[in-house]
Order: sequence, then structure tokens, then C-alpha cells
Amino acid sequence: MKVSDILRVKGNTLYTVAPDTSVLTAVHIMAEHDIGSLIVMQYGELVGILTFRELIGTLAHSHGILGAIKVGAVMDESPLICTPETELDEVRRMMLNRHARYLPVMENKMLMGVISFYDVARTVVEAQGFENTMLKAYIRDWPEEASKEAT
Repeated sequence: MKVSDILRVKGNTLYTVAPDTSVLTAVHIMAEHDIGSLIVMQYGELVGILTFRELIGTLAHSHGILGAIKVGAVMDESPLICTPETELDEVRRMMLNRHARYLPVMENKMLMGVISFYDVARTVVEAQGFENTMLKAYIRDWPEEASKEAT
């Protein structure tokens, strides 16, 4: 299974901000859309990602006062990325190794989407459920002669 399979199910709604957007505005966007990350774009290129991790760190450092802090000052400037062709097993390894909860999906310098750890986990659970159903159906339809020969 590939990242493109997740994006196909998830849809292609993207939320982005510019580096000069205030962190307070970014927080409102994330709350309004119930999302855990914003991709930071400048001149059509990905320049970073803002996630809960950066927001919590910023709030702790600023004693809860966001004031005029800009996204560009607190974003992760080198987010882990993947492509639509990246295999799901590789994505899981990448996310676990870097403790990344969100991965921008890029193809030829174009932002194709964002996948979350939740998206990956849901896809794995659904695939395992399908496999489990298929195995149960296979066992249920086991030929009678084969089960007598086995005993």
C-alpha cells in the first residue's frame, strides 16, 4: 500500500499559511478546521510545517502570550516529507524514527497533501480487518476432504 492510497481516501483539502502569518491566526485556523498541522508555503514552495508540537513549545516559551509571533519564527523548517509512491511501511518507519505526526506529501516540488499518524494507523487497521475477513472466509470455505486428510 502507498501514500497515494491514503490520499485517495482522505481527499485533497489542504490548509496552508505563509511564514509571516501570526501564530495566533494559525491557531484559529487549526481550531476552526480541527486540524493538527498547517503547511507553511512561500512563493509556491514548502518552507515548513506548524504542528501542535511547535505551538506547545511556543506557548511554553512565551508564557502563553502569542502576541506578534510569526509562524516563520516557530515552524519546523525541515519537515519530514514523502511522495505519493512511498510505501506505507516506509512511512511508518519514518514517522516513528522522527516522532513525526504529520508528513507533507510532495511530488515534483508540488504539495499533494498531508498525511497524519492517524491516517496511517486507520489505513493499517482497515487493511488488517479486510485481511482478517478474507482469511476467515477462506477457513470457513475449507474443502471437507482436506480437513479429513489433515486429521
